[in-house]
Amino acid sequence: MNSILIHPTYFPSISHFAAIAQAEKVTFEVDDNFQKQTNRNRMYIYSPNGIQLLNIPVKHSKEAHQKTKNVRLETAFDWQKQHFKSLEAAYRTSPFFEYYEDAIAPIFEKKHTFLMDLNFETIEIVSKCLGLNFEHHKTTEYFHDAPEFNDLRILANGKKDNTITAPYTQVFEEKHGFINNLSILDLLFNEGRYAKEYLLQQKL
Repeated sequence: MNSILIHPTYFPSISHFAAIAQAEKVTFEVDDNFQKQTNRNRMYIYSPNGIQLLNIPVKHSKEAHQKTKNVRLETAFDWQKQHFKSLEAAYRTSPFFEYYEDAIAPIFEKKHTFLMDLNFETIEIVSKCLGLNFEHHKTTEYFHDAPEFNDLRILANGKKDNTITAPYTQVFEEKHGFINNLSILDLLFNEGRYAKEYLLQQKL
């Protein structure tokens, strides 16, 4: 049985969603310590100038090891407005941006307190857009090694995720070429209803 263990990240990468789409059972890690510079609070999109990082500011904790589920969002910056403007600049001319805009936009207006709640909501919204129904569970304690799972927690660290995804048409590829394994939003806005089939065909 393909039972995966994976982190809930911010509008996850294509490899992340391909793993979910191909799994028989999905368990989300919710008991880990927060690590900076990972996809827990960032995503990568294809902007007119090439790859662009969208980062969510989080409140700094005095704790040496803060649980990801306890990480609060920083509300002093209007990062939501900035992120949505960046998505518009990147994908307004893509084939399916307008089709999914009404489903995606509300999350950039809603005020979340905790990063993990936001991440789960982005996964839920995209899953509905993809027509991807999957049952999921959450961990109840942290294990460094999880031999009973296909442990894919490493996918939350974009620098260590070596997945090569099959090329598809991207808005600015004539300027910068194909950019591999961006946020699932890149695939969704460019491929629309074909995105689910694409995810099922990827080799992980």
